[in-house]
Amino acid sequence: MSESNIKRFSLEEIQKMKGHTDWDRLRESGDYEGEEEFEVDWASAELVEPEPKKLISLRLDPDIIEFFRSQGKGYQTRMNAVLRSYMEAQRKSG
Repeated sequence: MSESNIKRFSLEEIQKMKGHTDWDRLRESGDYEGEEEFEVDWASAELVEPEPKKLISLRLDPDIIEFFRSQGKGYQTRMNAVLRSYMEAQRKSG
């Protein structure tokens, strides 16, 4: 996201803004509008906590960094996803 797209508003300005939510339609539609919900056995549910990421020092070409940063917040997570995809593809082929 470029800096030119960022706009700042005070709390008072935000409170005065008119929303675009169709509240009447939401009230009429109920809680869920998709496929039929399914039962979940919460007794057998297991909490899986992700492993913490490891902090490393990594040297990258400037254009690679700029490419990912230009896509906005979360660029490091996207870089990690690209590396993970490559790793998984290599594991499957080798």
